[in-house]
Amino acid sequence: MENHLDLALWLDNSIVIRQNKLKADFLDLFEQVGNTFSNKKLTSFFANSKGKKISKGNQLHGFPYLVLDFVRDFNLDSGCNIRLVSWFGHGLFCCVYFGKNVSHASDLFLKSGFQLGREDKPWDLKLQLEVLEANKSIPKVDSKSKLWIKQIQLPITKKQCLQILKEEVDYILKVKIN
Repeated sequence: MENHLDLALWLDNSIVIRQNKLKADFLDLFEQVGNTFSNKKLTSFFANSKGKKISKGNQLHGFPYLVLDFVRDFNLDSGCNIRLVSWFGHGLFCCVYFGKNVSHASDLFLKSGFQLGREDKPWDLKLQLEVLEANKSIPKVDSKSKLWIKQIQLPITKKQCLQILKEEVDYILKVKIN
């Protein structure tokens, strides 16, 4: 059996144009959300905050993605990070990581619809989604490092999306940590 090239798909530039427009829309949303929160506010939440950063790529397990990180202290013992991830073909996710030595109010995350992910591999989003799909019950909250994750359902308008994302980050920034 001979493999054929899907030349119709290859020549259909409308697909790439639509994808690039959507990437630009999410980039604009992430820039606006990031600009809403000053570095001073991030430092008052977590003293070792390194600010915020947007990253993007085309190959997170074969799909394009955009990431907006707040705080950006990735130390597994004493760090903290708030991450919004737009992953094409999968959805939009909010992940909040607290290192082993950072205590926080877990009940606020549970009330807001977060679930615990795998803290040993906090930056492996594909693994985290597999854990969430397999584990419907809330695991015991203990003193180890924590990765909280939830999928965010977005409305169709950019204005409503922006409001939801700002509210999500603002809620997290009100959590008391030690």
